[in-house]
Amino acid sequence: MIRRAALDALPVRQALPGLLAALGAHGTAVLCAPPGTGKTTLVPLVLAGLVGGGPRRRVVVAEPRRIAARAAAHRMAWLLGERAGGAVGFTVRGERVAGPGTVVEVVTTGVLLQRLQRDQELAGVDVVVLDECHERHLDADTVAAFLLDVRETLRPELRLVAASATTDAAGWARVLGGAPVVEAAGVSYPVETVWAPPALPVRPPHGMRVDPAQLAHVASVVRRAVAERSGDVLCFLPGVGEIARVAGQLGGVDAEVLQLHGRAPAAVQDAALTASDHRRVILATAVAESSLTVPGVRVVVDSGLAREPRVDHARGLGSLATVRASRAAGRQRAGRAGREAPGVVYRCWTEAEDGMLPAFPAPEIRMADLAQFALQAACWGDPDAAGLALLDAPPAGAMAAAREVLVAVGAVDAAGRPTPRGVRMAGLGLHPRLGRALLDGTAELGARRAAELVALLSEEPPREYGDDLAAAWRRARAGTDAYAPRWRAEAARLERAAAPAGRTPATGSTSGSAAGAGAAAGARGAGRGPGGSTAPDDAAAGLVAALAFPERVARAKGAGAFLMASGTGAELGEGSGLRHAPWLAVAVADRPAHSAAARIRLAAVIDEDTARAAAAHLRADADEVRWQDGDLVARAAQRLGAIELAVRPLRNPDPALVRAALLDGLRTEGLGLLRWTQDALALRARLGFLHRTLGGAWPDVADDAALLARADDWLEPELSRARRRADLARIDAGQALGRLLPWATGEAARLDELAPERIEVPSGSRIRVDYTSDQPVLAVKLQELFGLAETPRVAGVPVLVHLLSPAGRPAAVTADLASFWQGGYPAVRAELRGRYPKHPWPQDPASAEPTRHTNARLRRS
Repeated sequence: MIRRAALDALPVRQALPGLLAALGAHGTAVLCAPPGTGKTTLVPLVLAGLVGGGPRRRVVVAEPRRIAARAAAHRMAWLLGERAGGAVGFTVRGERVAGPGTVVEVVTTGVLLQRLQRDQELAGVDVVVLDECHERHLDADTVAAFLLDVRETLRPELRLVAASATTDAAGWARVLGGAPVVEAAGVSYPVETVWAPPALPVRPPHGMRVDPAQLAHVASVVRRAVAERSGDVLCFLPGVGEIARVAGQLGGVDAEVLQLHGRAPAAVQDAALTASDHRRVILATAVAESSLTVPGVRVVVDSGLAREPRVDHARGLGSLATVRASRAAGRQRAGRAGREAPGVVYRCWTEAEDGMLPAFPAPEIRMADLAQFALQAACWGDPDAAGLALLDAPPAGAMAAAREVLVAVGAVDAAGRPTPRGVRMAGLGLHPRLGRALLDGTAELGARRAAELVALLSEEPPREYGDDLAAAWRRARAGTDAYAPRWRAEAARLERAAAPAGRTPATGSTSGSAAGAGAAAGARGAGRGPGGSTAPDDAAAGLVAALAFPERVARAKGAGAFLMASGTGAELGEGSGLRHAPWLAVAVADRPAHSAAARIRLAAVIDEDTARAAAAHLRADADEVRWQDGDLVARAAQRLGAIELAVRPLRNPDPALVRAALLDGLRTEGLGLLRWTQDALALRARLGFLHRTLGGAWPDVADDAALLARADDWLEPELSRARRRADLARIDAGQALGRLLPWATGEAARLDELAPERIEVPSGSRIRVDYTSDQPVLAVKLQELFGLAETPRVAGVPVLVHLLSPAGRPAAVTADLASFWQGGYPAVRAELRGRYPKHPWPQDPASAEPTRHTNARLRRS
């Protein structure tokens, strides 16, 4: 019997005429309705004609999460007085509860994406409702773009509704071709806000890490809420680990503590979503933000944290990151407290911080690994996704990285077109890396064992299973915990998907040949074959992990440290049983704060043969000629990505490589590697002075980089003949610099005129000029300049005269000799006359005879 009282009480009913009119006129609509109004439950029933008397239509509702899809289907079936599987059913990965009479089917966006790839017309479907669009999951954005493409090209009569409690209505209306926006007013109860920041500062989240002090504070706020308020308490935390840690700190609280997340068993999820006659504290991830009604909740405790996907393309590592939740998420969470009665939200941050939070969560397409999206787009016929109607375009760099992965696993060809293998991968509902591991692993191990291992990588096991993939596999097979049933269901699904096609060889040499991997397994005596194999668990686990993540095959460096083929260092935790393995295939890793190395979370032991076979596309044999440790190193190296497998000296390296390496050495260590005599240094200084003063044809020789940029002009032919550091030391830098003089213009002949190496002074001495400073310097004994009225000049620039005592010590500095004779000389004469009485100190130096000698010597001569 239809529960009409419950249906009539849903506030979204007031918006239904406007929604139906919008769909009738435009075929698309954006529905904005607050939490608890019935947009997820009543709207699909009305659109399907199950209530309200409209024509019967088949409606598909797409939800971002499995738990939301199951809950929405059960709620709609309850409103109709039925069980799920009749007029209302659901399909999520690994579970389908629907029948021939199903009119409203709730599916996850991932399931809908697979259906669209199999049947682009969605034959028999009249309306699609995309629920919770504000969450901006990548699958949801992709489904929306594909459906719009279907409407434009194949089925203009297909109706689309984008529904959310908080969304960018204008953006979705634009994407849906100017769709009308229909708003439903909710009958929400007032929610009081209590700001409850920590008393002491806590460290901000970094990567997956949350400061334990922050979690302890959240637990204390939960206790406070239980003591101060009535009703059930719903506490939002970023992840399963944080839920477990807070639950551990709530011992003795006067309420039942439940943990609600996507990995929780269905029975636990149902218990959290069912009214109870005793008080509860429900610790939940973002799954409870929308779509789900948790009855009895009057209090929300919001940690203010959320998880978003991140990918490090340089290191080949993808992970989730803990971030501050957006204001939109905060409103959604607070709304849970006011669905049934007035409530309160305790926010674990300050009111001032709230205004600085992002307005909406960042779209997943901007941050996530796009390999699966790129494969879906390629199979849709748009490899670059340029023609898809997306709210946000995929970043070019992320798409390029995704294309590299797809080519490597044989999913697309060099032009980005999907291969038959890639089309099959796209239908597996897996990341392409895991698709490759399933297909090639099935050929080596049989469908069941490959599926079980890929399910472990797809449904990542709990941390308590440890970091050994083979050990985690054994534990899952024998397990009776909450993880084991979900893993078994996924393994069964993957076995069915993999078994029919049997062996599917990789496409092209870049796919990481499965045949090579099988040869490696056979070499170990493991045995193999499509129907199954006798390979030991460790070998099988290692093979599948290596096939999935060939860039993460890693060789030991010692003390639990490894180098992955991607070039990233990785480390095992203390006490890991894998620390002494010579090779690993790393399945799960992240990078801790302030660490250059990744932290290995899950891995399997492999041998070198498996690593070589699985990562065959990373193998390279190359002559390596480079400057290393102060000299030229030439060797033939065999590498697996960044891992050096074998090396031998290279007897006759390519001269071009040698020359490039020597130039690199000169850049690294400087031109001091050449032979610089005093004359060479002086020439460089003279040329530098002329370049600064006259410019033009006179070369820039002061800067090493400028000189190295013109190596062909002055270091040849000696540089091309050199083979090592010692050969560089034999190159006469002065002779080489001479090649840079402006011989073509004839200016080179004026070098000694414009920047003479020495200047003859009145005494007859030829004194060297120092050009290393901005102004040329002439350091000469004072008496040798007697009779010289004007300061000497070079290239029109007066030299800076350093006047020296008879002993060669500084006495005075002047750039104007005439002024010095008149003003400065008497004081200098008085001082030096007392120190050096044997030398001449005339009162009128301008007319005196210049000399290098003492008075006695002058009398003798």
